[in-house]
Amino acid sequence: MSAHTSLKTQESPETEHRPDPRLSRGLSSLSNRFVPKGQWIGGISASYSTHTNTDYTFLVINDINSDGYTFKISPLIAYAIRDNMAIGGRFNYSRSMLRVKGADINLGDQETGINLNLEYYYALQHNYSFGLIWRQYIPLGQSKRFALFNEMQLALGGGQAEFAMDYPIRGTFQKSFTFSLGISPGLVAFATNNLAFEVNVGVMGITYNRTRQVHNQVTVGERSTSMMNFKINIFSIGLGVSFYL
Repeated sequence: MSAHTSLKTQESPETEHRPDPRLSRGLSSLSNRFVPKGQWIGGISASYSTHTNTDYTFLVINDINSDGYTFKISPLIAYAIRDNMAIGGRFNYSRSMLRVKGADINLGDQETGINLNLEYYYALQHNYSFGLIWRQYIPLGQSKRFALFNEMQLALGGGQAEFAMDYPIRGTFQKSFTFSLGISPGLVAFATNNLAFEVNVGVMGITYNRTRQVHNQVTVGERSTSMMNFKINIFSIGLGVSFYL
């Protein structure tokens, strides 16, 4: 006859039922699958604006005669690798043109002040970048229609620009290279089962830029800049539409 003795270890209640700190803050939900695993996401945001000034006055700048436009487009595609989490890519392109036919700058009074005259100025720029994105959705409670999201983007890009001014015309051509890491929180709202509208804004980023200029096809100049940003950039607000398939 043999006796068997079994030993059983018991975990403390604190170890057994310790809550996930992310859940206690409401930053994730295991019960609400807002974007299920395996879903494809495709979307696009775009904007276009124009302006025309005729004998317009702004502060100390008088008789402004100018016109121009700005165009931006940003398509994306992503795949949900798990519930409420997706990875993918985003392409950004922007193009802007400004042409000033004339303007006067007056500083001080007419007798002792400084008066400058701009006869002609022209600028044409376009920039592009491709980035890898990671997106985490945060459902608002048990809602299947509204959710917050946080998008992180690692991007590489470049651009070209042409500047010309005065008579006879003096011109500058430049090329640039950009590396950036940014975070953009936003809000998504479904209009149908597959169509959603999104709005996001950049609040944090690290950017490195290198620019090379050729002036009058003779003089060459270079500039490098780096910046770390921890504030809301109102110029990075994006509105778009997405399809969840």
